[in-house]
Amino acid sequence: MSETVLRLSGLEKTYLKGTPGEVAVLRGADLALRAGEAVALVAPSGAGKSTLLHIAGLLDLADAGRVEIAGQDMTGQGDRARTVARRREIGFVYQAHHLLPEFTAAENVILPQLANGTPRAEAADRARALLEKVGVGARADHRPAALSGGEQQRVALCRALANAPRLLLADEPTGNLDPGTSERVFAALMELVRETGLAALIATHNLDLAARLDRALELREGQLVPFDG
Repeated sequence: MSETVLRLSGLEKTYLKGTPGEVAVLRGADLALRAGEAVALVAPSGAGKSTLLHIAGLLDLADAGRVEIAGQDMTGQGDRARTVARRREIGFVYQAHHLLPEFTAAENVILPQLANGTPRAEAADRARALLEKVGVGARADHRPAALSGGEQQRVALCRALANAPRLLLADEPTGNLDPGTSERVFAALMELVRETGLAALIATHNLDLAARLDRALELREGQLVPFDG
C-alpha cells in the first residue's frame, strides 16, 4: 500500500473568532492523501479551499487538529521546522504564476534548489530537464514577461517540483487560462505527477478536469466529503 504523504485530522479554522461576524470555514476536516494519488478539491468560492491548502502546506495554522507530512506530525512545530518541511516536501502552484520577473525561466527553477543546498550545476541541469519535459525548454532563457500565460504556468509547475517534493498543492492552477492552454498545462501537471509518484491535491472549479483525477472531494460545511457531481 502506498505511503500516506498528507494526513489531515480534525482541522478546525474560524476567522474573526469570538465576534458577531465569525466564520467557521473548517469544522473537523479529515483527509488522507497517498503517494501517486491526484485528488481534486472542489467547492464554491469562499468555502475555504485556499485556507485548507494553506494549512496543509504549513503556511497557516489551524485552530485545532493535526497535520502530518510524510509521517511527521507538524502540529506545534516552530517556524524553522515548518520552513524546512515546506522546502523539502511540498511544492505549490497557484492561479497566478508568481515567477520572479527579473530572472529567466531556468533561473526561476534553479533558485529554490539553491535555497535547498543543491549545487548550481546540478540545479541548472534539473531545471533544464524539467522545462524540456513540459515543453518549454526552448524558452528557458526568457524572462516571464516574454512567455505566454500557458508557458508561465508550466514554468511555475517546474519550480514547484524543483526540489522533488512528495506533496504538490495546487490552487486553481489553470484558472487564468483559456480552455486549450488549460488542457496543455493540466496534461503537463498530470504527466509529472504520474512519473514522480508524488501526491497531489488540486483545488479547481473545472469539473471536467476534476473528473479526470483519481477522486474528487468537496469542502462542504467545513468538512471534506466525496464529490458527487
